Amino acid sequence: MKTMTTLAALMALTAPALAQDADVTPEERRAQSEVTEVWEPVPETVQTPEGQPPSDAIVLFDGTSLDGWESVNGGPAEWTVEDGAMRVGRGTGDIRTTDSFCDVQLHVEWRSPPNDEGHDGQDRGNSGIFLQSRYEVQVLDSHENPTYPNGQAGSIYKQHLPLVNASRAPGEWQSYDIIFQAPVFAEGGALRRPAHITVLHNGVVVQNHAQIQGATEWIGYPAYEAHDCAPIQLQDHDADVAFRNIWVRPM
Repeated sequence: MKTMTTLAALMALTAPALAQDADVTPEERRAQSEVTEVWEPVPETVQTPEGQPPSDAIVLFDGTSLDGWESVNGGPAEWTVEDGAMRVGRGTGDIRTTDSFCDVQLHVEWRSPPNDEGHDGQDRGNSGIFLQSRYEVQVLDSHENPTYPNGQAGSIYKQHLPLVNASRAPGEWQSYDIIFQAPVFAEGGALRRPAHITVLHNGVVVQNHAQIQGATEWIGYPAYEAHDCAPIQLQDHDADVAFRNIWVRPM
């Protein structure tokens, strides 16, 4: 009875409003709607051909050359380019883009090698993608390969484990789509806003606006140090990992 009474009271309160609303003309309703319409600025049109980078993307690797990349040790990148992919030059060191970036959308496809050497854990297809040369999204063969979860594929290395394991079998191509919001520093170098990363691994969200605690560290705890925009870096971790179809959209 109490529920029915409450419902009746609500109907009695809303009845006048409904009756009044019925008296609004189409012209008046349209005028009310226009109050919340925003017409400027008009978003730029971006072409999105299937299987191709967006029209406003910067292609970092098109499968033909390492132009636009350099070795972190100095000089040109010494990785191998063949069959439309670049493969880690084991022992030659990390490579990085010659351009620097801040906030970006980054697409990278990667492939870990078949596990013919019987390796496991962190020794199977290990590499990494470093945003601003500091903040690592881990690359690893994590298909039926137990390791510490904040070090498996899709993790923000040693900081955030992935929400799920979306890994394909070794030897299969995989994709990362990364949204990176760079940290912001005050004029004196103090951190004003930490970095955040969202990662889709093979189309599956594995990092959802994860807050970065500082530069990636293998030993010790992460910390921030003020910096400007910086290159995107790929890691030589002594494994035959391959990369292809790399493009970025500065935001």
